[in-house]
Amino acid sequence: MLDHVFTDAIAVLRDALEEVMLERMSLEERFQVDILLGDCTWHTSYGLPGETVPARVRADITLEWPTWAQTSYRSWTIGEPGNEWPAVELTIVFRVQQLSEAPDLPLLLDAAAEVGPVIGGEPLQRSSPTVEISYDSALIDPVYAAEITYEGRYEFDEDALTDGAAMDAAFRELGSWTSSALVKLGDLRLPYQPPA
Repeated sequence: MLDHVFTDAIAVLRDALEEVMLERMSLEERFQVDILLGDCTWHTSYGLPGETVPARVRADITLEWPTWAQTSYRSWTIGEPGNEWPAVELTIVFRVQQLSEAPDLPLLLDAAAEVGPVIGGEPLQRSSPTVEISYDSALIDPVYAAEITYEGRYEFDEDALTDGAAMDAAFRELGSWTSSALVKLGDLRLPYQPPA
């Protein structure tokens, strides 16, 4: 088994999401390593229990372990002084999809908090929403989707690197916030396409 602080962060986040009864969409999960730059990325998707396939509302979550964080972590493990603590870059995208008409963005943004929970000392920041339109080959019956993105980082300190309890608490809060956001978005009266 690989013993690394990044895989620990993945495991803690996965536990936090499953603890609040969210369902992992296993076909959406990926672990990638950029062999040229060295960055590691884990991507997964979670939805509410009993959602249709594809899910109408889901959370796409990405953790990134940049090369500089690995360098900082390695320096800490061998006792060398470092300039900064290693950190995991975090992105959560709430996706509302399978809509039969353009989404009401003010309604979506009212349901989504302006800032997310505090992770590693700073709250997750919401960016501008994105709307996607897809058509069939006859260019009729467009299907719409909207995405609301939050970004932040979790910076490891000495306690998080040695014990992990601080990371557990931060990611547990992230799990309950993600679940709550999915429920709020799922409760909106939006014009969905009928299930396939």
